Amino acid sequence: MGATIVLSGCASTNDDPQYTRSKVNNTAGKPRTAKEMVAAEAVAQQDPDENASPIDSLTLDTHEFVVKDSYKGPTVQGTVSNTGRDLLTYAEVRVRVYDDTGAQLGLYLDSTDDFSARTAWQFEVVLLTSVSKIASYDIALLGIPG
Repeated sequence: MGATIVLSGCASTNDDPQYTRSKVNNTAGKPRTAKEMVAAEAVAQQDPDENASPIDSLTLDTHEFVVKDSYKGPTVQGTVSNTGRDLLTYAEVRVRVYDDTGAQLGLYLDSTDDFSARTAWQFEVVLLTSVSKIASYDIALLGIPG
């Protein structure tokens, strides 16, 4: 006679995003004005698609932390490639930002629809967290097959 034990929330699955961590070296930049924050909030994405999961054909080619001298302020930007043979109906870049103690300050993203096979996409993730508070970030790629 055997027993089955189920541990909820303890195991990792293949659907868990794989994040790559990066340290932020350039935190110079002026804080956003109230008007700039309203504009940044209008373009920043913060609601990930729960149907998206890691896709083997998505490749993070480049990424860097950039402080824009505009309402966008702190961003993470770079290039993602769809190295597969099939269209992805949706692709998402998720960025989590952290302070110098390692506490997560926010989750932000950029996304695209109809990501063709064997093409590249230049993304820009607008971060609403104050540039002076950001010490590091991590980044992950997810998608939905076509």
